[in-house]
Amino acid sequence: MSAGRITVDHLSIELGEGSARFEVLRDLFVTIAPGEFVCLLGPSGCGKSTLLGALAGHLAPSRGRLALDGESITGPAPDRGLVFQQHTLFPWKTAIENVGHGLKMKGVPRAERNRRALELLELVGLKRFEHRYPRELSGGMQQRVEIARVLINHPRVLLMDEPFGALDALTRSRMQELLLDLWARMRTTVVFVTHDIDEALFLADRVLVIGPRPGRIVEEITLDFARPRSAALLTEPAFVQLKRRCLSLLREDAGAQALERLTPLGTPRWRFAT
Repeated sequence: MSAGRITVDHLSIELGEGSARFEVLRDLFVTIAPGEFVCLLGPSGCGKSTLLGALAGHLAPSRGRLALDGESITGPAPDRGLVFQQHTLFPWKTAIENVGHGLKMKGVPRAERNRRALELLELVGLKRFEHRYPRELSGGMQQRVEIARVLINHPRVLLMDEPFGALDALTRSRMQELLLDLWARMRTTVVFVTHDIDEALFLADRVLVIGPRPGRIVEEITLDFARPRSAALLTEPAFVQLKRRCLSLLREDAGAQALERLTPLGTPRWRFAT
């Protein structure tokens, strides 16, 4: 069985208690192939992060099923690594200690975990910063350490919740290119949450556009832009056309209209080749 295949089978999630209970996601159905890079794009409050939390195992479905490689997701596990917008590094640990922390919890000897942590820090461009504390690193550097800390566990799936949202535009662009380089090397399945259209179209193999709450997939956009990708892609006519399409879908009224003309869920309706 291939590693990293995600199945979302008629998933609905409700939150809250009693009269305050409300539906966040409604009847999502999608399959994500092993090694695929998928972006979840939608307005604030549509349930993007809720879906990511369910895939991480922190939220239970109200209806439907989530599975990884055919096995139901029933709780958190190291085969699903999670990266947030704000870093969760231990401030009293150096970069190399932070990256190797998961291996330490598994009982891996210090020499081995330091060797593996250093390899990943080199991969994310931080080889000379392994003994720095988080307070001594920039925001982009901290996110590099965060990603390395997740990747050291060799997850089958990398779940990313707007990880570059707090960075300045130039650093964000560089981090996007770094992430694509890491993904090209490792081919881990990536599910990436964003509300930034340019970011979604630049990174993904496929974009799932989620409408206003209760969130449903209103469009699947398959991207055939050549890889590796550069910033020049953002000004190409096909990219600009797709951006306009996404803008219209993200308007609440356009999202409601899209629900009425949906093709069967899971069927791509847009494909652009370059």
